[in-house]
Amino acid sequence: MAMASIKWSRRCALAVLSALALAAAPASQALAQGSYVRLVVAFPAGGPSDLMARVISEQLGKELKQNVVVENRPGGNGAVAAQYVLHEPADGRTLWITTAGAITINPALYPKLAYTVKDFAPVSLVVNTQEMLVVNPKNPAKDAKEFVANAAKGGQVNFASSGIGSMPHMAIALLSEKAKVSFLHVPEKGAAPAISDLMGGHVDAFVGDVPGIQALVKSGGLKGLAIAAPKRSPLFPNIPTFEEQGIPGMELLNNWSGIYVSSKTPPATIEQINQAIHRTLADPAVAGKLRELGVEPQATSPAELASLAARDSAVWARIIKTNNIQPE
Repeated sequence: MAMASIKWSRRCALAVLSALALAAAPASQALAQGSYVRLVVAFPAGGPSDLMARVISEQLGKELKQNVVVENRPGGNGAVAAQYVLHEPADGRTLWITTAGAITINPALYPKLAYTVKDFAPVSLVVNTQEMLVVNPKNPAKDAKEFVANAAKGGQVNFASSGIGSMPHMAIALLSEKAKVSFLHVPEKGAAPAISDLMGGHVDAFVGDVPGIQALVKSGGLKGLAIAAPKRSPLFPNIPTFEEQGIPGMELLNNWSGIYVSSKTPPATIEQINQAIHRTLADPAVAGKLRELGVEPQATSPAELASLAARDSAVWARIIKTNNIQPE
């Protein structure tokens, strides 16, 4: 009996010590060690979102002490990537890096969306992405103010977008509202054909992410008229904001990118990933490369990203309803 009591006491002591060790374990142990972490991108390889994901993946892997692998799951305005993430275990090993549209536009645009915002938990904002109004170099307008004034004089002004419900489409509707001028929307199957038509003179204007058009603007292939942001782009300090030109409210066009996980993911795991993102974006090399792409790195708390998404969702839901925008 004495021997049994000693064995039982040892077991209890070991159990207590194990519990204390787990309680004292650093947050880095919240994400179980495994083969790798997936960083799922809702766009094809080679595009701005893909390049951004690859810029942060290596350093993020170091911070998480994991291998981070970028996976491209394009399609459905982000729905394909969203569904993929939700079908994986909610253990923090599958991260969804998405632009604003899939979170803030799709829910109001599609009556039968394959996912809901409540299916996901925000982790952190990654970058803010400025939008720019561009025209063909032959367009006589020297800035957005003159472009709008010319449009107000009459005649048909064709505005290309990368598709119905895309951020460039929201830009057209928002600019029409703020400038009180009507435009003809020409939806394309992506930004590339929209830009191609603009350069070919088939449409009059386009509002796109700075990363996707900066090379053409710098080379003179496109002419930048205005930046849709609270301040000018450091890449284009000579291009004024819309507000500077008397068209306020266009700074809402922030096609930000953030990281989300399944809402079933443990809070401790979300916190660990959030802190790893903060450290990743604070790395000077990573931040520098992101700025070269034309985006501004910014990490946030999950609550801050949720607040940003809620604000934008309300704006785009109103725009979609007011303009009776219907999906294809």
